[in-house]
Amino acid sequence: MPTAPRTSHHASRNAPRHGYAERRWRTGVECDVDAILSVLRRGGGDPAYQRDADGTVWRASRTPHGVVTVSIRSRPDLGEVHAGAWGPGGHWALDQLPVLLGAADDPSVFQPEHPVLRLASRRFAGWRMPQTRLVLESLVAAALEQKVTGVEAWRGWRLLLRRFGEPAPGPEAARRGMRVLPAPDVLRRIPSWEWLRCQVDPARSTVVLRAAQVADALERTLDLSGAEAERRLRTLPGVGVWTAAEVRQRAHGDADAVSFGDYHVAKDIGWALRGAAVDDNGLAELLDPYRPHRYRVQRLVELAGLRRPRHGPRMPPRRHLPT
Repeated sequence: MPTAPRTSHHASRNAPRHGYAERRWRTGVECDVDAILSVLRRGGGDPAYQRDADGTVWRASRTPHGVVTVSIRSRPDLGEVHAGAWGPGGHWALDQLPVLLGAADDPSVFQPEHPVLRLASRRFAGWRMPQTRLVLESLVAAALEQKVTGVEAWRGWRLLLRRFGEPAPGPEAARRGMRVLPAPDVLRRIPSWEWLRCQVDPARSTVVLRAAQVADALERTLDLSGAEAERRLRTLPGVGVWTAAEVRQRAHGDADAVSFGDYHVAKDIGWALRGAAVDDNGLAELLDPYRPHRYRVQRLVELAGLRRPRHGPRMPPRRHLPT
C-alpha cells in the first residue's frame, strides 16, 4: 500500500498535561476532514467518534503505542489542519495524521468521463482516501455489520465499547463519555452471553474472537498489495469479500476495494451511473474501467447521496436477542 509523502508541519511534543501533544499540518491542498473521516463513524451514538458543529472531529482509538483521543479541525483559511492528541498513542496518531487524512492518496489520476462522477469529484474535491492503519479496529466494526441492518450493527458497536472498552484519554473525552475499542486480550475473554447482551449473535462474535486471536498478524497486512492483503484477510474464517473490502477501505486506504456483497451498493451505483439497479455481476462490469479506483467511485456516489428510490418498509431489526 502507498505511504504518505513528506509534508511540512509544526508539532509540539512537550505539553505533558494529560499526555497532550499537538500538530499543525500544512496540507498543500483542500482537505475536507469531515468528508474524509465520516466513513469511520459507526452511527450517531458512536462512543469512539464525535463531530462538533464547527467541524472538529473527535476520535478515540487503540494504536500500536496505546490508546489515544484525537481532535482534528480543518483550517482552510490557513491551509492547515490542527490536531490535538491525548494519551500514550498521541505521538503515533499525530505522526499518522497526513496518512489518516489521505496524503498517500492521489485523486488527480482519476479522470472519470461520466458526468455524475465528474460532478461529484468537483463537489468533494477535498475528499481523499483515509488510511487508519488500524486493521483490528476496522475488522471488528465490519464483523459487527455482517448481514444485519445498520441499526443493529451500530448498537452492537456502541454496547461493546460501553461495556468492555476503556475510557478514552483526556479531560474532554471524559466529559463526552468517549470510549476506546477493547484490547485484543479483552475481546478474547468476553463470554458468549455477554456478546448476546451486546446484541451480537454468535456468527458475528466468533469472527471478532478469531480476529482478536491473530491481531498482530492482521496488522502485518498493512504494507501488502491490495490483492495480497485481501487474500490474507480472507484466510480468517468468517471474513469474505465484503468484510475484507470494508477493512481495506479504512485501514489500508485501498481505493480499489469495492464492497461487493452489500445489500445497497450495487443497486445504488447502478442507479446513479446507469439509471437502473444492478447486481454484483453488473457492478463488476460497470466498475471495471475504473480500476484501480473502483472504491473511489463507490465512495463518491455515497458522499453525493445518490441512492435509488426505496419502496416498501425498511428491513426491521431482529428481536430474538436479549436487551
